[in-house]
Amino acid sequence: MSPRIRFADAADVFSTFPRLETIAARPAGPIDPLAHARHLFASPRPAGAVAFLAHVLPRREAIWWGCQCVEAILGAAARDDNLGLATQWVREPDEPQRREALALWQASGQRLPTLWLARAVGYSGGSLLAPDQPPTPPAPDDCALSVNAAIILAATSAAPALILPWVRSCAEAGMEFAAGGEARVGRPT
Repeated sequence: MSPRIRFADAADVFSTFPRLETIAARPAGPIDPLAHARHLFASPRPAGAVAFLAHVLPRREAIWWGCQCVEAILGAAARDDNLGLATQWVREPDEPQRREALALWQASGQRLPTLWLARAVGYSGGSLLAPDQPPTPPAPDDCALSVNAAIILAATSAAPALILPWVRSCAEAGMEFAAGGEARVGRPT
């Protein structure tokens, strides 16, 4: 089992993505990223672990994990064109699909969890402007923030008593996936 973590130290994640500190606690000293995710998971605010994991994972893997979480939480309601496009892009990432996902996000006035996954794909790289315009890349953390938003928005659509259990279940799946395992999201009991 090979880890999917792209950072050697948790502090490096916060240095690379300064906005992360507004939604997840920065470590006090040097610590392995997965150990820090576990620390955040054990805290009173496990949503910080979700945000941190969305930044620790490579973009494609973060989007895949986000798709698994949103589909587990929403069930059949998640199976729309947005989720379909995001999962297809994860399997075969290409520029036309990335641009299609970006267009879906930009054209919709709704902000469904699956649309945030489309936004994550659209903001995974490339330019945010049309091909005939000067290239304008997304901010480095836009993809991770979109994955985090998709997961949290899906969790908060559940019954109030299930919000925290869903956040914890998604964080557990993210830690397992980051460690090299599967992104299986367990149903809270």
